[in-house]
Amino acid sequence: MMRRETAYKLAGRKHQHDNVLDEAHCHHIMSFASEPAGQTERALLALQQIAYLKAELGRHPDTLSVRYELSHHTLRELEAYLAEQGFVLDQTWGARLRRAFAHFCEDTQTRNASSPQRLIKQSNQVYVKAWEHHPHGDHDDTPVELREIK
Repeated sequence: MMRRETAYKLAGRKHQHDNVLDEAHCHHIMSFASEPAGQTERALLALQQIAYLKAELGRHPDTLSVRYELSHHTLRELEAYLAEQGFVLDQTWGARLRRAFAHFCEDTQTRNASSPQRLIKQSNQVYVKAWEHHPHGDHDDTPVELREIK
């Protein structure tokens, strides 16, 4: 079985990673536990110190609104940073589910950005070019008179 990268090279496909994630803007609402008191404001100050990240108080109590580009940050990294600083995120079932879904989406976007382009049109060219590079090519040693049945 031919590896996908080999097939793409043979078909002349070049994959370019030209700032694909720069256009991936993320906006999330981070929910914090109600205890310890005042941690939302302290977390806001901590997040505002991070470059390429915009953080502001959310509409609801104990929430922050964060905006960033996926090329610079991920929600998982931000949560790990906050946990390292001693902040406690909301651990209700709904909040954990929202975070897990956001992690899945961001992981998928970053993985797709680093994978080669898919061959959508002219996928048969992969096999044509692969056959041209095959050691025996399209050569048949059988004499012409034996190939044709009369």
